[in-house]
Amino acid sequence: MAQFFDIHPEHPQPRLVRQAAEIVRSGGLIVFPTDAAYALGGHTGDAQLLERIRRIRGVDDHHLFTLMCRDLSEIANYARVDNAQYRFLKSFTPGGYTFILEGSRQLPRRVLHPKRKTIGIRVPDHALSLALLEALDEPLLVSTLLLPDSDLPLTDTGDIRRKLERRVDLVIESGRCSIGMTTVVDLSEMPARLIRSGCGPLAPLGLE
Repeated sequence: MAQFFDIHPEHPQPRLVRQAAEIVRSGGLIVFPTDAAYALGGHTGDAQLLERIRRIRGVDDHHLFTLMCRDLSEIANYARVDNAQYRFLKSFTPGGYTFILEGSRQLPRRVLHPKRKTIGIRVPDHALSLALLEALDEPLLVSTLLLPDSDLPLTDTGDIRRKLERRVDLVIESGRCSIGMTTVVDLSEMPARLIRSGCGPLAPLGLE
C-alpha cells in the first residue's frame, strides 16, 4: 500500500521531503507533481525500478527515460554537452522542457536508449521537485505518469491512489499540477529538432 504525503506547494516541509528522499534511496517508486505533469520517479541505477516503470507505463526497452536535475551544472555530469548545446540549455532551463542528449559514462547503460545511447534531461521549475532533488543530492530518473489506456497524464491524486496504490511506494500531493507534458527537443545532434510540443513554449525555441 502506497504512502501518501500532502506537501506545501510553495514551502515544502523539510521533514516530509527528507522522508520522500529516503524512500527513493531505498529503491522506492514515487509519484510526484512537477511543473509539467505528475511523474513516476526513483533512483537512477535501480534495474528493478526501471521495469516497474515500464510495466506501469506499458512501454518497452526503447522508452526514453529522463533524468531530472537540480540545475544546469549538474547536467554536465550525466550528458555530453558542447558549447552550442550548453547555450541552448542555459536559455531554457529551468522550465517545462526535456532535452535529448548523449549520455555520459557515469550513467548505467540500462537507462540509455539502447541504440542511440541518449537520455532525456530536464530541470524543473517547481518547488517540491527541486526540494526533493536537493534532499537526494542527485538526479531522479523520471517518466511522465501516462497510463497505457490514456491520452493524458493522471492529474488527480485520488485517481492516482486508486489505480496505483499497490504499484508504487509513495504518492505526493503538492498543489495544482499541469496536465501537459514537457516540450521535448532533441539536442543530440545540432541544429536542435522538435520532437514533441508540450507545456514549454515553442516560440522562444525558434522551432515552430
